[in-house]
Amino acid sequence: MSVRQALGAATAAALLLLLAPSADALSGPYDQVTVDPTGHVGADGTVSLSGTYRCLSATGPVFVSSSVSQGDPRVRHGIGGTSAVCDGAVHRWTNSEKREPGTLTPGAAHVEATLMELRPGGGGLPLPAFHAQRQQDISLTEN
Repeated sequence: MSVRQALGAATAAALLLLLAPSADALSGPYDQVTVDPTGHVGADGTVSLSGTYRCLSATGPVFVSSSVSQGDPRVRHGIGGTSAVCDGAVHRWTNSEKREPGTLTPGAAHVEATLMELRPGGGGLPLPAFHAQRQQDISLTEN
């Protein structure tokens, strides 16, 4: 093995050690968001999605946002937003949004939920910081 190859291998190993999560990080608490396997759609077009979240700390306001698609995955419908509390405990979230009746119907759907913070940024503008994200297939049921 040449010196160049040995240096490359040592550098790669050092980078892997730096990037690998520690045992504490793997076993300790972490930010997360979940999506319940069932959502609801009313006759008036109101869609409700729910799940849980947990975040440890934040310097700005934190929200759980959600969107749903049905049929064409390129068409996503934003479904509300909920303020989040970052105290390390698991909390429930529920987002609802009224859509034109028939836009979303009972049946299979795909949901994306995001736990996002608006951190103070330079120049006074808040900058988004993403804590956790989850995509999941669910079933929409009629209320």
